[in-house]
Amino acid sequence: MGVRFGARLQSKRMERGLSQAELGRNLCSAVYISMLESGLREPTPGVLAELADRLKVAPSDLDPLQEARAHDAEFVLAELSARDAWDGRDYARSASHAEAAAQLALASGHHSDWWNMTYMQAECALKQGDLAECQRLADQLLGHPIVAESPSLAGRAQQLLAASCHGLGQLDAAVQRAREAVALAERYAHSSTTHVSALNVLVAALADRGHLDEAWEHCRHLASLVDGTSPQLAGQVEWAIGNVAFMRSDCEEGVDRHERAAALLSPAQDLGLWAQFNKATAAARLAAGRVESATLAALERAEMSLEIVGGSRRDHLDVALIRAQWLYLSGDPAAAAERLEALAPEALDLGPYPAGEVALLYGRTLGTLRRTSDALEQLDAARQNFADAGAWNRVNECISAAVETRTSFRTSSG
Repeated sequence: MGVRFGARLQSKRMERGLSQAELGRNLCSAVYISMLESGLREPTPGVLAELADRLKVAPSDLDPLQEARAHDAEFVLAELSARDAWDGRDYARSASHAEAAAQLALASGHHSDWWNMTYMQAECALKQGDLAECQRLADQLLGHPIVAESPSLAGRAQQLLAASCHGLGQLDAAVQRAREAVALAERYAHSSTTHVSALNVLVAALADRGHLDEAWEHCRHLASLVDGTSPQLAGQVEWAIGNVAFMRSDCEEGVDRHERAAALLSPAQDLGLWAQFNKATAAARLAAGRVESATLAALERAEMSLEIVGGSRRDHLDVALIRAQWLYLSGDPAAAAERLEALAPEALDLGPYPAGEVALLYGRTLGTLRRTSDALEQLDAARQNFADAGAWNRVNECISAAVETRTSFRTSSG
């Protein structure tokens, strides 16, 4: 059976909104389910029958050797190629093979296979930072009739839409989609992977939208759900809670949560996720004024990890922005300004929210260099970009920074 069986087992489990522990309960461990899904173990006939019963499918739906479909050989080759490329972090090649597999499945009328391969395409687009393509594919997934039969599938598609809207700076839409994903996930056990992941997406969208009190309430709920989840998912939860704590100016809670996340997340299991976490914790620490060795170490880990995994344009922009912020806060505003000037055109191309982040730091840096007119111009651009993104808490930051810049100029002139 191998990888093909494992992929189908994972797909059916996620369609039911079950964690690995929930699927294996009183039968086998979550670790054993993980080994089945990765192709490292073969199920006995009894285990196969029991898993199929729990997933409410026929054993033949899990065992491809029993399916005897006309499209199997070509489809299986395309699917395995897509998954192999995914494991190698070659997301462009993975998307290409997944698209080919989806077309084969569609031609043969196998809608579940089409859905799963199109979902993989959307995930690849998200990994590459092609957020508009991710949105397009997620809309297709959400519009397919199979979604009406599975709230879990609808929730997964809504999560993709929320993530892509968030990345594009469409924060109101991100919050709406994330709320819908959580509502769908709540039909399952509240400790399910689907529910925890949906809450994570909602917390991030709410926090950046400026709804920190509501985000924190969801964080409290998330904290009660981490027991029984995988270390990777538990690490992502601690990471999300830490982000909100930092944004609420509770720096000690933020550092504590991010240190827990660092202990749970495994770079060997997902180096791309490790890069994202270190990027996020470095940014959060700097925003809290933590100009210290632990912050620099996190930044350097993010830079090194992205050199290996590649990363999207947005990833590289974020890390370059964090490096510029480190330079600014550690006393080298001239070097920071030079980097930010080069980043500004790239940020504009990526959307209003990243453009606002670059312009805000650039404005503050120019103010420190006594280039007041240029500083105010950048701060106004940042204000407008954040307003376009619906990030009103960041708009207020821009207004405050502009007031400080004007006050400093008047004081020095007087």
